[in-house]
Amino acid sequence: MHRLLSSLTIFATTLAGIVAASPAAAQFARPDDAIKYRQSVMTVMNTHLGRIGAVAQGKAAYDAKTTMDNANIVMTMSRLPFAAFVEGSHKGDTNAKPEIWKEMDKFQAAAKNMQEQAVKLDAAAKSGNLDAIKVVFGSTAKSCKDCHDKYQNE
Repeated sequence: MHRLLSSLTIFATTLAGIVAASPAAAQFARPDDAIKYRQSVMTVMNTHLGRIGAVAQGKAAYDAKTTMDNANIVMTMSRLPFAAFVEGSHKGDTNAKPEIWKEMDKFQAAAKNMQEQAVKLDAAAKSGNLDAIKVVFGSTAKSCKDCHDKYQNE
């Protein structure tokens, strides 16, 4: 019985490792699934960044905890959409420009820049310093806009 449990544990651990190591393309059954995934992530990220923007622009009251929560969501979500720019996902219901796949290194650099800005925004929000949040919000929003201007059809 002990040997059977050990074997099952090894099998389950090995299987989990294989699944975790699968390439990003294997995470999506169809290119449309990847498109929907990245659009959903971007929508959530944009919503929470917009909430911080309203505070930074004085259109909403500053609440340190709420701003910190929103910044943390932005930071977390910033890591997710780029694995969904897989082969075949340039066609379909997408606003992604073909340049993404032609300039993948530049696109990934823009993604990395945005992710770095999101980390800075999270740190500024944790500091509770509204002036710092305003500055970093501006650079974070700019990193999003720069990428969208170059790689997204309106």
